[in-house]
Amino acid sequence: MDALLTALADPARWRLVGLLAERPRPVGVLAQLAEARQPQTTKHLQALERAGVVTSQRTGQRRIYALQPGPLRELAAALSRLADTADQAGGPRETYDRYGLSLRAERLAAQEQGWADSRSFTFRRSLMGPPELVWRHLTEAALLARWWTPDDLRVSELLFEARPGGRIVHEYRDAEDANGSDLVAGRAHGVVDDVRPGERLSYRLSPLLPDGGLAFTAHVDLGLRPTDTGTDLDVHWRITDSTVDSADFIAGIEIGFGQSLDKLAATLATSPHDTDSTGHVNTEHVSTEHVSTEHDTDTRSTT
Repeated sequence: MDALLTALADPARWRLVGLLAERPRPVGVLAQLAEARQPQTTKHLQALERAGVVTSQRTGQRRIYALQPGPLRELAAALSRLADTADQAGGPRETYDRYGLSLRAERLAAQEQGWADSRSFTFRRSLMGPPELVWRHLTEAALLARWWTPDDLRVSELLFEARPGGRIVHEYRDAEDANGSDLVAGRAHGVVDDVRPGERLSYRLSPLLPDGGLAFTAHVDLGLRPTDTGTDLDVHWRITDSTVDSADFIAGIEIGFGQSLDKLAATLATSPHDTDSTGHVNTEHVSTEHVSTEHDTDTRSTT
């Protein structure tokens, strides 16, 4: 396939392919129709023949070239599969386009400080597993790391101190950035406000701008209610302290946090009773660069 793409990438060769699609033709005629010199045309045809896209045979003093349609059909099928993958309903490309529309709208709206203050977002998910298990996924750093980023991202650093006044640090990178060579996709600092185990959790979280300043402050309130099948989780976001540069972040809240909650639901559905005999959640499959607990001694400043 690589040889075929290389051969077809030259405009002069592509012109010859178009002429040969009409009918087999000799070198001299091809050179005339392509308005090129015959030696150059011969070299292009030889390159196409090596790539398997044309074939030739000698008839008397002339060499006649003909198109081989098979490789072109294989290329067309491969391109069609790529297009179908990118265009699949509900896939990453659709999410990218949705974010682009939201991004343009928010950038137009972000004209002055405080432009998004009091903006709110509401999410609800019905989750498998009792409130006690859901609570652990909301407050234990190792379990948060399983779901607390949108698709295509991974947690690279996480601190969550589940107590009033406790600190939060959430850093994430591209999921395929295995060695940390790409730029950090995002980082946020925050503080826990209210903790009622199994019932309610509230905290403030501020994404950081590239210069280290705060983009905005999200006041996040999570309520848990037991149901016959598990737990209903209600989440409410309220924005304050929004800066002009916060548009890109705010544009991604609905899509990004929605994806994160979907990952949480999928995690709990896979193992709704993933506890050991002591009642502790099994976290042996969690792997991040830096997952901290409330006993860590990290002294960096947060909001």
